[in-house]
Amino acid sequence: MIKQQAVNSKFKLDLILKITQAINENLSVEDLLKQYEDILFNELKIGKIVVFKFNSTWEKLLISGVTNNTIDNIIIESDLAKHEEITYISTDFPEHLRIFDFLIPVFHKKSVLAYILIGDLDEEMEGMSPAIKHLAFIQTISNIIIVAMENKRMHKQLIAQEAIKKEMELASKIQNLLIPNQNSLPQNEYIASQGYYQPHFEIGGDYYDFINFNDQELGFCIGDVSGKGIPAALIMSNFQATLRALFNPDTPLDELMNKLNQKVCESSSDEKFLTLFIGVYNYTTRKLRYVNASHHPPILYNYKTKETTLLKKGCIGLGMLDEIPMVLVGEVTIKDHSKLLCYTDGLIELEVDDKMEVGMQLISNLFSNNKNLKDTFLDLTRHIDLGKKNKAVVDDIALFGIEFKA
Repeated sequence: MIKQQAVNSKFKLDLILKITQAINENLSVEDLLKQYEDILFNELKIGKIVVFKFNSTWEKLLISGVTNNTIDNIIIESDLAKHEEITYISTDFPEHLRIFDFLIPVFHKKSVLAYILIGDLDEEMEGMSPAIKHLAFIQTISNIIIVAMENKRMHKQLIAQEAIKKEMELASKIQNLLIPNQNSLPQNEYIASQGYYQPHFEIGGDYYDFINFNDQELGFCIGDVSGKGIPAALIMSNFQATLRALFNPDTPLDELMNKLNQKVCESSSDEKFLTLFIGVYNYTTRKLRYVNASHHPPILYNYKTKETTLLKKGCIGLGMLDEIPMVLVGEVTIKDHSKLLCYTDGLIELEVDDKMEVGMQLISNLFSNNKNLKDTFLDLTRHIDLGKKNKAVVDDIALFGIEFKA
């Protein structure tokens, strides 16, 4: 008797060493499953084996000795989830489970990771059932194998996350190169300018840009792709390249908008569209021609008269329709010392206690005063920083401002 127990102990120890070696050799999940099945089926003579493992959803990891149709009726939540320890499958269980003898739950860090159903192939065999004889050992090797698989999955997931993180960091660096920095913004005897960009995630779909066409004309724009993150950033980077290729002082703005709309429709999905404000300012005539494509109207403030004007003329957003029905080109003559603020909707939408607070009046108060543009932007960015500190910023934010000197 003692000798037989020793033989059994060595037999089980050898199997555990075999499993451990396979894990240390970093075998694939498929190979680990084959070894697990071989041990239960061939070494321990377990005839029926089904393993359900949780990977965000429950999936059938292993089916041996039974058909798929046999277990199609098993519902994890109602049939198995209430059992937290090894359970004998009695007549109290649903009929579709009675082909098995035992249910073995596998836990990892206090969370259920898998459910294993086992049963004997030969119901008429003599002597003790293998399922009963090796039950504790089956639980042990099941824990070893399933937890090893989970660790491999988590390690693989971690590597994938690190790769995505590096790609996001690279994408963020590239996008930051596309967004003009403060040192590159136009500053001359006619105008001063300021910019600010803060994506909600590492990259985003907001954008502003400018082009010095010649000594007399400046082109500028600000845009916002619907949505956030990588999809929005990809559309915006593609749009920037298109805009820079098409935007020039010789192309009328209404013609430009139709060309841009066509390109956006070709390059983005049906649910994606882009709002845009685009303008051309002539230093000599002090005329600003613009089109507002469903963007938040920029604010134009006159230092002398203290009047505020919203620049609204334009058309629908780009990509909303295959063809733009009508484009209205606005024109403003800026006679006095004035300043202009272009912004995206992240500036005026702050989430407070699960409610959306629209801060247009606050933004207007921060901007519509006689402070110079640089100090005005300091006030605006303090407002944004407060929102970031309170975790109230829920969208990308871009600002572009011009101070038109007297």
